[in-house]
Formats: sequence, structure tokens, C-alpha cells
Amino acid sequence: MLKEAVDTTYIHFNRAKDNFDDIKNFSLDLTIYDDKEKIKTIDAFIFRFIKLQDFMGDKLFKEILKSTADYKDNMSLMDCLDKLEKLEIIENTEKWLKYRAVRNKLTHEYSTNQEDMVSGIALSLVYFEEIEIMLMNIIRYLKDKKLYN
Repeated sequence: MLKEAVDTTYIHFNRAKDNFDDIKNFSLDLTIYDDKEKIKTIDAFIFRFIKLQDFMGDKLFKEILKSTADYKDNMSLMDCLDKLEKLEIIENTEKWLKYRAVRNKLTHEYSTNQEDMVSGIALSLVYFEEIEIMLMNIIRYLKDKKLYN
């Protein structure tokens, strides 16, 4: 189950990364709303950014903790994050909560305020790079503990 969770996480990550690389070449300002291709690319990135976070929070983190025998069925996401932080698998819980806040903003406010959305998109690009580092750390941890090859 852990391998499947890691593999699925990387499917979402790699698909978001393709769009991320394109968006990094855009000028992120209100003019993006005048270009249908840019909007399609941004929409695809946001979709995968959200899917990536949802999957990591709902599946990957639990599978990691199951593999270390630290998971209990009644653990909330906060409990999982705290345990992952204690095991030094993630840097800190607060970062993940910031990622979730941007994810929620992109999910719920996407069409209402273009200026806020542009800043949310820019922040999601920064957080995406941080999630990439987090994923590398997770893989390193799992390999060091011989839980994943």
C-alpha cells in the first residue's frame, strides 16, 4: 500500500510539475485572464496542486505512519502531521497548514477575486516547490528505514 501511495503521489506531482514549469515562464498579473491557454495551464496546475495535497493528506501520510507502526485509526490529519513532524519526516506541521490554506483559497475563491487569485497562484508556486522538497525528504526517510525502494 505504501508503494502505491507514493506512486500515486508522484503521478499528481509530475502532472502538476509540467504545468508548474510552464507557469514559471508567465508574468503573473491580471493579464493572464486574457489568455485562454494560460488559464488552461493554470487551471490544470491548480487541479493537480489540490489533488496532490488531498492525496498526501488523506492517503500518503497515513500509509507512511502505518509502515512505521505509528498510525491509529482515529488519527486526524493534525495528529498525523504532528507524528510525522516528531519522526522528522516533515519539517513542521504549520507549513502543511499554510499549504492547506492556499489550497482552500484556490478551491473556494477561484472565480471571485482575480487579484487575490493571482497572489494565491503565485504563493501556490512557492509552496509547490516546498512540497517537492518535502517529497524528496519523505522518500529519503523511507529508503533510509528500508520501507521503500
